[in-house]
Amino acid sequence: ISIWSAGCSSGEEPYTLSIIMKEYFKSNAITWDTRLLATDISQNALNKASKGFYAEDSLKALPEIWKRSYFTQKDGGYQVTDQLRKNVIFRTFNLMEPIQFKTKFDVIFCRNVMIYFDKPTKAALIQRYYNALNPGGYLLIGHSETIDREESEFQYIMPATYRKPL
Repeated sequence: ISIWSAGCSSGEEPYTLSIIMKEYFKSNAITWDTRLLATDISQNALNKASKGFYAEDSLKALPEIWKRSYFTQKDGGYQVTDQLRKNVIFRTFNLMEPIQFKTKFDVIFCRNVMIYFDKPTKAALIQRYYNALNPGGYLLIGHSETIDREESEFQYIMPATYRKPL
């Protein structure tokens, strides 16, 4: 399964997605490549994300079993386990550049990023996302964001969820 967290900031989203996949696949996880790509333009954000260290209050909504399974307590906070950290590939990427990764994606998460772009920039990015997805792939955006259904080839599924037709 090929997943991209675009605009991953300090890493909470990609680590959460990685946990969800590990929980879903359980012992079968070793038969799947569940690594995911996490990108951001900010090297500072990526440095924080790759360290995987979070204050205790930032994990308060996380189920206790996940804290015990995927984090270790350290220096007044929580450190992501090596197993989980190795499952997320962090890379610097500017969303204004052409998307030319080796593989197409099954799911792209771009939540609360497009709110910073003007309409033409956003439309161009949405088209690049469309081209970067496999047929049947999903684009998930923030709930405060929308995609113009008249201008996009994406199928609207539900708020913040769009699909590239098969």
